[in-house]
Amino acid sequence: MGIKHIIKPFIPSCLISMRRRLRETRPAFERTCPVCGYHGYFEAAGKPLRLDARCPKCGSMERHRLFWLWYTTHADQIRGPVLHFAPEACLRSRLKDACPDYRTADLFERDVDLALNIEDTGLETGSLNTIVCNHVLEHVDDRKALRELCRILSDDGLLICSVPIVESWSRTWEQDSVTTAAGRELQFGQADHLRIYGHDFRDRLREAGFGDVREVIAQGWDVGTYGLVRGDVLFLCRKS
Repeated sequence: MGIKHIIKPFIPSCLISMRRRLRETRPAFERTCPVCGYHGYFEAAGKPLRLDARCPKCGSMERHRLFWLWYTTHADQIRGPVLHFAPEACLRSRLKDACPDYRTADLFERDVDLALNIEDTGLETGSLNTIVCNHVLEHVDDRKALRELCRILSDDGLLICSVPIVESWSRTWEQDSVTTAAGRELQFGQADHLRIYGHDFRDRLREAGFGDVREVIAQGWDVGTYGLVRGDVLFLCRKS
């Protein structure tokens, strides 16, 4: 009889369960971060926990890496003035270096250029050529916000956005009756989320005035190599 079988009855079940959970969350494959160039094991992150989600060097998540993969071959499509809502640290410094006329905005964070309410910015109509807005719309009145983003974009401007979305759902899941933090976390995955989008997110974009909606989809070799969420979507939106 091995030593493991002798001592196992004396090990508390909670320690055995903890060891099992740690083993289950250990990354199995090395990945590459296209944002910072890191190659190695990614960290688990999110709620519920997602394996291989966060780059330990720059902190990029799956949606940031999908954005950057598109950007590396389409940088010429981002023209100033650029406004980046709720700027992610892993993208902010790199976009700022690449775009001379780049500004950041948030309603609550202090370390931004502009304190703006995305539903009513007060900016001049048609004053921006590029807007970056990742995982912001699920926190606000998205119909107001999308109309406002369309208003402040130039006629040939580009909105780059991503949202939490379940493509197999025909309709977005949202309920005004869910008002508590616990209720929102249960129904929408996070205490400050108001919805989880379905396939009809495209309809909301078009209703706001974005007649040309294109998609960058996480698929193929990129998913395994860069640690992306299969089928994740980056939306590229223009007025026409």
